[in-house]
Amino acid sequence: MQVIDRNELKIYKQDFYKRIKSGKIFIYPTDTIYGLGCDATNAEAVKKIREIKERTKSPFSVIAPSKKWIKENCEITKKRALWKLPGKYTIIFKLKNKNAVAKEVNPGMNSLGVRIPKHWASKLAKETNLPIITTSVNKQGEEYLKVINDIPLEIKGHIDFAIDEGPIEGSPSTLINTTTNEVIKR
Repeated sequence: MQVIDRNELKIYKQDFYKRIKSGKIFIYPTDTIYGLGCDATNAEAVKKIREIKERTKSPFSVIAPSKKWIKENCEITKKRALWKLPGKYTIIFKLKNKNAVAKEVNPGMNSLGVRIPKHWASKLAKETNLPIITTSVNKQGEEYLKVINDIPLEIKGHIDFAIDEGPIEGSPSTLINTTTNEVIKR
């Protein structure tokens, strides 16, 4: 696993975008916690993240490339929900374009959780024009990653690269489900 300091990312940006588009698995910082990601349209890459996390059924969320992408691919019945973005929110919308992400992202579901972090990491999705899986770096039910050096060995061996921004003392995003009107602070 290659670890890149966030400040070096500018130098290698195009190389990393190519790696993301080719299906690589990576760790990146967000405005909340470190995320485990890949191209959400790449079924094989999404399957790898499911294996890493030992998470077979529950859906993943994505960092959307833009609000325009969200409007094109999701049914926006509560327009005010989009006002929360960018920010520390994951908003669940009914999915209107089933091909917007690989079916492995949200198996058997007709909804999708989307984020646009208020953080430079949003550029990963925007500049590649791809939705990026965003899930915590941990196995199901374990503590999430706050420092790159603490990546568990059983996860580390499956990661192609990680972007280190130093310690992150956040907590997972607040979940707003527009299909059920639930708000879950995590």
